Amino acid sequence: MNLQQDVMAAMKTAMKAKDQTALTALRAVKSAILLAQTESGAKEELTEEQELKILQKLVKQRKDSAAVYLEQDRKDLALPEIDEAEVISQFLPEALSEEEIEKVVVMTIDKVGAEGMKDMGKVMGIVSKELAGQADGKTISNIVKAKLS
Repeated sequence: MNLQQDVMAAMKTAMKAKDQTALTALRAVKSAILLAQTESGAKEELTEEQELKILQKLVKQRKDSAAVYLEQDRKDLALPEIDEAEVISQFLPEALSEEEIEKVVVMTIDKVGAEGMKDMGKVMGIVSKELAGQADGKTISNIVKAKLS
């Protein structure tokens, strides 16, 4: 079953449960998928990697919005954003811990033979592809910087 079918099934469940927060989040996912499909031209299926990027982007947008709302002391606006991020996150693969990410980064540094910050781009590219959907770029970047400096 692909992501679009999973989202539709979850939308039906949310409608029956009258869960407006989940419904809003799922509609955003469906909309983003449809936009990505029409962007690429024909009605072709998205790859799993493209779907993961869409989901990560939506989760990140909501977390960023929630952070802004919390900075402005607007918990009433931040809570729905956090809830929506959690709903969307259920479609992402299990996130890795920092220790697991660190192991992959160290292995990649050894494999590439990276020495210093000048090789950060090489390491980031390989690690980002390998951990797509399992770790966010900011965490990977911080770990790579720490290991290369």
